[in-house]
Amino acid sequence: AKLITIKETWAYAIGKFCIDPIWWFFLFWLPGYLGTRYGLDLISFGPPLVAIYLLSDGGSIFGGWMSGRLMKAGKSVNAARKLTMLLCAFAVLPIFFAQSIDNLWLAVLVIGIATAAHQAFSANLYTLPSDLFPRGAVGSVVGIGGTVGAIGGMVMAKYAGYILDGIGSYTPLFAVAGSAYFVALAAVHLLSPRLERVSVST
Repeated sequence: AKLITIKETWAYAIGKFCIDPIWWFFLFWLPGYLGTRYGLDLISFGPPLVAIYLLSDGGSIFGGWMSGRLMKAGKSVNAARKLTMLLCAFAVLPIFFAQSIDNLWLAVLVIGIATAAHQAFSANLYTLPSDLFPRGAVGSVVGIGGTVGAIGGMVMAKYAGYILDGIGSYTPLFAVAGSAYFVALAAVHLLSPRLERVSVST
């Protein structure tokens, strides 16, 4: 119960609320987007999706490598995590323009960089509980964050359906995706400006 009142718990949970829905959006809505925007079918959208998710895999590795490299260079955990997440947030920004890109493979590159940046951002956000909390509390904090992230996913699914039914454009959805990482990082920084370890009494 005490964990609920600790602001570092909410730094992690709000971060999850912001970015988890974007990943679920990429997973569930990209096939429909590629089909609608570029006329792809169940067979032809396979290679673009494979390319996007291979880039995502690279992002997962890069996120951990980048923050680790910064720490080896003398940066604090606080600086290394947040600088890496900031870089990732900027890397997602071109997704704003995805709807206006006529070339399929250029769009795949932009979207793939965004999904890679998501995974790199996530690699650093997901390790915050172990950075901040004693071992006995990490599982609970991760569970709280996962629950809040799932709620965010439900909100995003409802919003996506409302937008696509109402105006039929993915642009507002990409706008949310492009801004979510800055909101997540701002929440983490405001609630835990130094990423100092938390003492949780039992």
